[in-house]
Amino acid sequence: MVYSDGSEVMVDGVLLPGLFKSIEITTAAEIEEQEVEGSAAKPKQATGYEDGKVSLELILMDEEGLAKEEKLLVLQNLFRQQGQDIPAVHAIINQHTALRNITQVLFKNMVTKETNANNQLAVTLEFWEYVPMTISVTTAKKGTSGSDTGTAGNGGTETNLNGDYKKYLESRGKAPKQTDKTSKSPAFVRGYTEN
Repeated sequence: MVYSDGSEVMVDGVLLPGLFKSIEITTAAEIEEQEVEGSAAKPKQATGYEDGKVSLELILMDEEGLAKEEKLLVLQNLFRQQGQDIPAVHAIINQHTALRNITQVLFKNMVTKETNANNQLAVTLEFWEYVPMTISVTTAKKGTSGSDTGTAGNGGTETNLNGDYKKYLESRGKAPKQTDKTSKSPAFVRGYTEN
């Protein structure tokens, strides 16, 4: 079987080597079914979208100047370099992925298969769409002078305290310091006498 080298996929600016066999992109919506008492029908609620999955199939074979093992090493170094502990986020460039709005991916899976036919390596690459999460941080507002909120006695977090109780917290003393923390215990154990 002959495959054309007509489609190009680049990952982090590296053109994936080999003959392009296929690309498959799967995306899905997240839909929850709700239970309604007394009804056989389950209403559906759309909650968002799942991350897309991109599956590529390549055929690696020996060509002039580049052996299939060298091509496999290029793919392996994209997937995981020696000493790498955490998968990296990659930029993917391809006409099909661009049409599906997938520009950043995590390299999820790599499968290689070698057969005795035609001295070829079949490679399947799986990428998962990477969508960065934005986390917004809000700061708590300080209480005004006439309100019952304050920060006394609780490490600076806001509370709803009674004004009299706040005054008590501010004026109460501290526990006395003990110099000897190994003093005798007031506990009494039946049948035990100290020497």
